Amino acid sequence: MASKSVVEKFWEVNPESEIWWDSSPLIYEKWRNNMMNKASDKEEMQAWLNRLYSEDNKPEDNLFRGVTTNPPLSYNAIKDDPDYWSKWIDEHIQKERCTDTEVVFWDTYKEIVKRGSQTYMPKFEASNYKYGMISGQVDPRIRHDADKMFAQGLEIHALSPNVMIKIPGTAEGYEVIKRLTAKGIPTNNTLSFMISQFVACMNAVVEGMKEAQANGIDLSQWRSVITAMSSRFGELGDLEKDAQDKGIDLSESDMRWAEIAVFKKACRLVEENSEYPGKMLLCSMRSPGPMQCIPALPPIWKGSFSKRITSISVTRSMILSPRMSWTSS
Repeated sequence: MASKSVVEKFWEVNPESEIWWDSSPLIYEKWRNNMMNKASDKEEMQAWLNRLYSEDNKPEDNLFRGVTTNPPLSYNAIKDDPDYWSKWIDEHIQKERCTDTEVVFWDTYKEIVKRGSQTYMPKFEASNYKYGMISGQVDPRIRHDADKMFAQGLEIHALSPNVMIKIPGTAEGYEVIKRLTAKGIPTNNTLSFMISQFVACMNAVVEGMKEAQANGIDLSQWRSVITAMSSRFGELGDLEKDAQDKGIDLSESDMRWAEIAVFKKACRLVEENSEYPGKMLLCSMRSPGPMQCIPALPPIWKGSFSKRITSISVTRSMILSPRMSWTSS
């Protein structure tokens, strides 16, 4: 066996955690080949990437347990094969007699999600519906319209039973998560940064589950994850401003560990909530520098990875980039 990749070493901190691919499954093969062409040791790189995902593997042997994506990430599938998708879109417009840009965009996005879900269906079935889900996101422009998000969620999930609906962390979004859960539809809470959002999501899921159970809804193909957008909290939130107001000079390392502290508290709250059966998904993670030795992570880090964490989503730059980004959204 070739040496283990940094992703595998990270996963070994806690094998109960999961690693998800962060982009459309449709681009994986081309990305894989590109990575191998750039590698100094092509044989080693091939072994690493084959263990993450390969159609030749048994579904249970692939290290990737799921996929999280969104419309901009799905657009990479089009950019990777523009001739094919230009032809598909032209034929779709002709077939459906539709030239409305928004409708064409939405139909194309759904097609990419559907094809991605088919890629992971063997994993979904082999794991008895525990793994192999792919996230399809509602339009973020309607994040304050519960009825429209709910309708889009139903529409996206109808593509395949292993399509999990990605819903933003707005007040209306948590209402939609409750309603989708009540129908047995899996959800991924995105655009969430703070403890109050994570708690709101857990409450929405628990309420939805109770309604589903009262109505005899089958939850065997359902699950919930809460996406913690780690670096977005430090880079786009008020962390640095609040520190400046208190006369505190934060280094990048301080910000990164503050983000992990928030994530650790979220994980603890999930552990303490016996009614919530879901997991935390760590995303948008940044490192202040090269991570040379994953097994040597300090105890504070190791303690954060409990069995209730869907640990990391892997971007296309995760293996060779000195600034690793463990991202989900």
